[in-house]
Amino acid sequence: MIDWSDIAPTDAADPIRVTAPDRAALLQDIETRFAEGRGFSLATLNLDHVVKIRRDPAFRAAYARQSHVTADGNPIVWLCRLAGQKVDLIPGSELVSPVAGLAAKTGMPVALVGLTGPALEAAAAALCARHPGLKIAALVPPPMGFDPDGPEADRVIAELTATGARLCFLALGAPRQERFAARAQDHLPKTGFLSIGAGLDFLAGSQKRAPRIVQALALEWLWRMMGNPGRLAGRYAACFAILPRSVLAALRTRLTTREV
Repeated sequence: MIDWSDIAPTDAADPIRVTAPDRAALLQDIETRFAEGRGFSLATLNLDHVVKIRRDPAFRAAYARQSHVTADGNPIVWLCRLAGQKVDLIPGSELVSPVAGLAAKTGMPVALVGLTGPALEAAAAALCARHPGLKIAALVPPPMGFDPDGPEADRVIAELTATGARLCFLALGAPRQERFAARAQDHLPKTGFLSIGAGLDFLAGSQKRAPRIVQALALEWLWRMMGNPGRLAGRYAACFAILPRSVLAALRTRLTTREV
């Protein structure tokens, strides 16, 4: 498996790998953890995250502490396969509904953290309509400039503790959501934390996902950039810049595996 920290500076201590390559097995593991009272923290790796992992030691450390990492983006899938690891494409936004369905089935109270109050209410209503019986324990809109290591994060953790939430969808954006998940997991070991980026925005209708044909052509990144070029052009340029190094890491992993 590719160690994505190998693409980061050489002082990275803990490996960062796609640990949940199969969607069905991932959902089965989450259901088992619900039944056994074990928490988890799930991050969805894409090239933007790889760029951030290289630049942000705190993000890298938080990523290394996630119990599950999926491939969120076709480049990650292709690079893993180049390295000899078969993985499914598992975007965070596509995990929201099935995991919420598992929570409804097993009676796990759910918290939504991120966005604004009205958007959270819209997302919660959409989830409850899809999954009758789903228990929404908390809707938590964080303040602007939310610090995942500051006092406001402590307040959110206290609120999640008081509500008894066993599943928390985090829509705080990277790296805030992954850093908060790593910290909150220490305080709430029976709660599952899913970092889902724009997943709640799609449910609330505040963002529109690319048409299915665009997704099938692996051009969702272009769809997003056309919608907000000022914010995303630089981000995607950095992602393209890291591709050569990522390809070399994949080939090195494949060759090393063959030698072993």
